[in-house]
Amino acid sequence: MNIDLPGGRQLDVSEPVVMGVLNVTPDSFSDGGRHVDVSRAIDVALRMIDEGATIIDVGGESTRPGATPVSAEEECRRVLPVIEALRLRSNCIISIDTMKPDVMREACRAGASIINDVNALRSDQALTAAMESGAAVCLMHMQGEPQTMQHSPSYSAVVDEVIGFLRERIAACVTCGIPESRLLIDPGFGFGKRLVDNLDLLACLPALATLGRPILVGMSRKGMLGQLTGRAVDDRLAAGTAVAAIAALHGAKIVRTHDVAATLDAIKVGYAIRAASQAIVRPA
Repeated sequence: MNIDLPGGRQLDVSEPVVMGVLNVTPDSFSDGGRHVDVSRAIDVALRMIDEGATIIDVGGESTRPGATPVSAEEECRRVLPVIEALRLRSNCIISIDTMKPDVMREACRAGASIINDVNALRSDQALTAAMESGAAVCLMHMQGEPQTMQHSPSYSAVVDEVIGFLRERIAACVTCGIPESRLLIDPGFGFGKRLVDNLDLLACLPALATLGRPILVGMSRKGMLGQLTGRAVDDRLAAGTAVAAIAALHGAKIVRTHDVAATLDAIKVGYAIRAASQAIVRPA
């Protein structure tokens, strides 16, 4: 399976790939403030590419629970120099992690090929901006908004509700002129979800494949791993690689992570088990 990108380029996700997280924000939950200097951010991005990242996801606004929004101008000030510099240094696929149409437009002009939107293009003019950019789009499910999403999330049937939401957003994109070949989906682990919701979604990840689009997952260092292990945010590597392997086993095609090398090893194991299980011929 391929995902169409601008300029006739394609992203091959016949086997799972890694998206490296590059937050150029002062307040992200895990690495806030570490990569705000452009040269430092580029060094980190190049290291992730050397470790095997296929995509670098650049974000200029934190979407952690309770995060304070920033203006489009400030977000552009943070991300555009990094995208431009990385485009000059590498041919990697660059993703822009944003909800804002103006940032989508400017980031794609600067060299981003994927729009990674936690709001699933629901902001005013976001669908048009994405359509005109020619970029691929990751549509993510989020209940509520970052400022309040973890206050009291509630679902009757989380898997069905997430699938229904993503189906509706795929249809909205197609109606706007964005072909399905440019779309991927993300169930939104930790975005308006309780621990039980996150675990249900991970266990039932194959159900999302019925939507016919590649699945992206992002669980790296998240609170759900802290709840399961009792470990602090910088001590969740083992848990993160475990869920990455499980996600690959269940059909995820892109795994978003802060820890590229270890996660790539994990998804290779998960994918190998998946391939072996699919090759087994069982008696009728």
